[in-house]
Amino acid sequence: MLIEYFPVRPEGRVLCTSMGRGQLAAAIAADAPDAQVACWFLDAYAADETRDWYSLDAELPQPPDVLCEADFPDQELDLVAIPISHRGEAELVRELLQQACLRLKPGGVVVAGVDNPNDRWLHGELKTLFSRIRRDPRHHGVVYSGVRMDPPKRIRNFRSDFAFRDQGRLVQAVSRPGVFSHRELDLGARALLEACDVAPGERVLDIGCGSGTVGLALSLRQPDVVLHGIDSNIRAVECLQAGAALNKLVEATVEHTAEGRIAQPGTFDLAVGNPPYFSQYRIAEIFVQAARTALKPGGRVAMVTKKPEWFEARLGQLFDGVETQTRRSYSIVSARQRGG
Repeated sequence: MLIEYFPVRPEGRVLCTSMGRGQLAAAIAADAPDAQVACWFLDAYAADETRDWYSLDAELPQPPDVLCEADFPDQELDLVAIPISHRGEAELVRELLQQACLRLKPGGVVVAGVDNPNDRWLHGELKTLFSRIRRDPRHHGVVYSGVRMDPPKRIRNFRSDFAFRDQGRLVQAVSRPGVFSHRELDLGARALLEACDVAPGERVLDIGCGSGTVGLALSLRQPDVVLHGIDSNIRAVECLQAGAALNKLVEATVEHTAEGRIAQPGTFDLAVGNPPYFSQYRIAEIFVQAARTALKPGGRVAMVTKKPEWFEARLGQLFDGVETQTRRSYSIVSARQRGG
């Protein structure tokens, strides 16, 4: 809908978000070669795929810049275009609209499209930040445009500092919109913690760490535990860093990677993960391979899921001693690295 919406070539600095592979940014860049177009992502996998797609498009002599950053770039913009799913995270949309208002120059334009022809929610959110809202109904949704006249009257802080208890200890955590289980400890993470033990001085890898709740809690159980977290979401690794600082875990480290890259392979005693359910187990495979790469001989892996069959079969192919426990309606599938 947004691609169809732009019959006139935008000018100046243009920032687009994407739920796909940057198609909107590519269309604007192709039609407006003098514009400075960028496409923004939180997730490194989507950003990497978009760069690859742009490199293969012969009709893009000047492809958009691809940004994978925790926030919109700190520069004045002329246009921000945001496609939105009605099934998306409301708090993330609110934060992105506020950032658009803060980055747009006076008179700059925001354009937002939502796949709900009966939308009222997005309309209301735009009216709190922008002027001269135009509503353009389409068959499959609505496209809105608005003009940035004044800065927001109230700047909201969407970061959440929260705490939870693990084995009697208070664990501090930080989350932001777009990070898994924003503002709370996920029940699957609680189940994983109940099924895992850690010994003093062990090295723990938190795969797909999110806000880092599991790794942080395990690190506080015993002295000298060393935590390393990896995630494809740039906000997630920053949240784990912030949580480690709150808990005074000075040796905790993070790595932003979409491929499950491990900086120190074969050195970890325990690898834990809470893989997402989408992608036909493609992401789950990345989690499993990351654990296989990271663990020393005899090291343990534990994955929490509500669909244990795939994990039981896959871990059985790659590890020894596969076991499944049930906690809080979740299954925790664990195994040991071969050679120990």
